[in-house]
Amino acid sequence: MENYHELLKKQHAFFKGGQTKDVQFRINTLNKLKDLVQTHAQDVLDAVKADLNKPEVEAKRAEVGLVIGEIDYMVENLAAWAEPKEVETPAMLEGAKSFILPEPYGAALVIAPWNYPFQLAMNPLVGAIAAGNTAVLKPSELTPRTSSLLATLINDNFPEEYLRVVEGEVETSTALLNEKFDYVFFTGSTGVGKIVAQAAAKHLTPVTLELGGKSPTIVHKDANLDETAARIARGKFANAGQTCVAPDYVLAHRSVKDELIKKLQEVITATYGEDVTKNLDFPHVVSDRHFDRLHGFLDNGDLAVGGQSDRDRLFIEPTVLDNISFEDAVMQDEIFGPILPVIVYDELSEVIDEVTKRPKPLALYIFSEDEDVQNEILHNISFGGGSINDTITHMTTHYLPFGGVGESGMGAYHGKASFDTFSHFKSILNRPTK
Repeated sequence: MENYHELLKKQHAFFKGGQTKDVQFRINTLNKLKDLVQTHAQDVLDAVKADLNKPEVEAKRAEVGLVIGEIDYMVENLAAWAEPKEVETPAMLEGAKSFILPEPYGAALVIAPWNYPFQLAMNPLVGAIAAGNTAVLKPSELTPRTSSLLATLINDNFPEEYLRVVEGEVETSTALLNEKFDYVFFTGSTGVGKIVAQAAAKHLTPVTLELGGKSPTIVHKDANLDETAARIARGKFANAGQTCVAPDYVLAHRSVKDELIKKLQEVITATYGEDVTKNLDFPHVVSDRHFDRLHGFLDNGDLAVGGQSDRDRLFIEPTVLDNISFEDAVMQDEIFGPILPVIVYDELSEVIDEVTKRPKPLALYIFSEDEDVQNEILHNISFGGGSINDTITHMTTHYLPFGGVGESGMGAYHGKASFDTFSHFKSILNRPTK
């Protein structure tokens, strides 16, 4: 195991030298990072294929494309974001000027998850670099090929006192969290997020926690069912449901529930084939432990669509469960797999009541053409972010901060929000003596 205390001392010394505070230095680093991603794009695709059986077309978009887009957006806007911003000064302080100066925190620790092992490691790193920090990146041990590739890309091309990838198991994360970093950014489960927050609190280190939760999808009686089914299936079954903002379960109005399930079956067949077990491009579940947990949900309610599995391949086909209640095992924790429970409702008030009884979700999706229905849900349920008449796409735009609330996380990133997250905004009042 590396000496993380010595590594952090080197990063603090490098930061103190002031090089990372130079905006052009940051831009040059980001451009170099982009070149590395583009040059090794096929290596990324091969790595996530080996780790998760992720199809190339999906990985190009979700792993490589989103990272390149984030870097481009940072480079384009970084100089303007880093400038001091003058603000109003009260009249009683006549002659004084007030401004806000963004500054980097120092040495950042980024702990990344396994489900989008390249993108969810690189995009926070991009934010840390853009804001002027040094960084240590700990990728997930559950995706070893991608973790090894990240280590090669970063450690072979940047000095360790600036950027460093550290591989290892849980004890590696624990050892890193024992050190006094200046900022911690964690993506993962709510349970582990609590451990990270406790560790950071010992040093009073600020944190961003990108967690998860049971993200509901509400299908009202006026929804366009063809588009609704297509967009739910795309959001749910991409990456075999191993997406933090995937629709976790559906709340369907009683009048459309049966038709919605029928159309979900049609979309699944059209997308993955008549027999999904023969589709060798469908992503697999990440580990035996996760497979066993998911497999236990297949006897909840009634199998409406799918249900086949193969433990040797860590394969579970896209599955829809009907006649589910909130008391079923599948409704107790985030599913994080290709299993979609459907719960029926009659009145919108039932939906609001049931969802607000539970921890605040990371995402929420509304399918309705009625603006009054949309607004009633938006203004009465707290959640991290979401979409109206779509799923998961809100997290793909640089212009929307992405993050959770309550048990689904704290803080946000993407685009300007990433720069803000990894920056301290220093308030200055300059009052002349004359």
